[in-house]
Amino acid sequence: MTTPFSTVDLLDFDDDLTAEELALRGRVRDFVDSAIRPNIADWYERAHFPVDLVPEMGRLGLLGMHLEGYGCAGLSAVEYGLAGAELEAGDSGLRTFVSVQGSLAMSAIHKHGSEEQKQEWLPRMATGEAIGCFGLTEPSAGSDPASMKTFARRDGDDWVLNGSKRWIGLASLAQVAVIWAQTDAGIRGFVVPTSTPGFSAEVIEPKMSMRASVQCEITLDEVRLPAEAVFPEVRGLKGPFSCLNEARYGILWGAMGAARDSLETALAYSLEREQFGKPIAGFQLTQKKLVDMALEVNKGFQLALNLGRKKEAGTLKTHQISVGKLNNVRTAIEVCREARTILGGNGIEAAQPIMRHAANLESVRTYEGTDEVHTLILGRQLTGIPAFA
Repeated sequence: MTTPFSTVDLLDFDDDLTAEELALRGRVRDFVDSAIRPNIADWYERAHFPVDLVPEMGRLGLLGMHLEGYGCAGLSAVEYGLAGAELEAGDSGLRTFVSVQGSLAMSAIHKHGSEEQKQEWLPRMATGEAIGCFGLTEPSAGSDPASMKTFARRDGDDWVLNGSKRWIGLASLAQVAVIWAQTDAGIRGFVVPTSTPGFSAEVIEPKMSMRASVQCEITLDEVRLPAEAVFPEVRGLKGPFSCLNEARYGILWGAMGAARDSLETALAYSLEREQFGKPIAGFQLTQKKLVDMALEVNKGFQLALNLGRKKEAGTLKTHQISVGKLNNVRTAIEVCREARTILGGNGIEAAQPIMRHAANLESVRTYEGTDEVHTLILGRQLTGIPAFA
């Protein structure tokens, strides 16, 4: 039960988009409407990730969509953002898959890999033939990745990895993992086929959020890799952080997709639900809720578009990504909570998307930098004083 975005678009957002951007958004929206919306309540209930949709996402050019070459679509930053918003309007878990595959695993190989690594993996990942994951977070190193304990030692020409990673999306489905590890020369990135002896991934369950997606704990037990498995040049946290910033950019768009879908659902419901002899949309308090939510959704999309245009122009700064991620995810959660109140008790039914969006956004709020981390990034920007420790 939704209304067209044009109904809640108070600022003529579409006027600021190109014909190509509108067409791309339309294709992704059609995919979400036909393939995701009719099934997502069941997938969420069963904690099922629809892996059979991955090839279709590849055909739509959604995997590594912002990357150039190697079979990737080479879409603009705004097109990437619009696609993310539409996917998350369907479900955060589906947008997260595209982010892990494209913004993290593929982006890492594209940015930092050797030509051989790129040729081996990126074309297959772009079509969905191969799934990738990105191993940075550990059981004791979430917001402080510099404290990671996973270690890669040299043994002749080989590398041998030992350690563990936690909350790693797609790891049990992946054919390749990008693993970040300490070495005697600092943090390095490794391209690890998941069939390598000593690599194992266990699905984390049960979960109360992101149920239509897969998160895992990875164990690395004497995982032996050839010398060419390491990223040749990049060292330190600038490697993984360059990928995290791509994912964070996608999140600031995606969160608004979930918020918009919740607002549209609440508006449609309020126009049909009658109490005291008229639709509840006619009551002042309901209209106030709808207006407050619509203002925040419209502002969030305008912020996303502004940052997208900066990204396309090459002027987007790291702290500005934190502005978008912190503001839009926090705003989206509040919109979902308010939208649920308009549906009353019916708002907790699985058939309605709002509670699912709200639960998913609690995870989105945490991954790729918690509220606290992004607050401190902006605090440092304002004061010049780092307050991370």
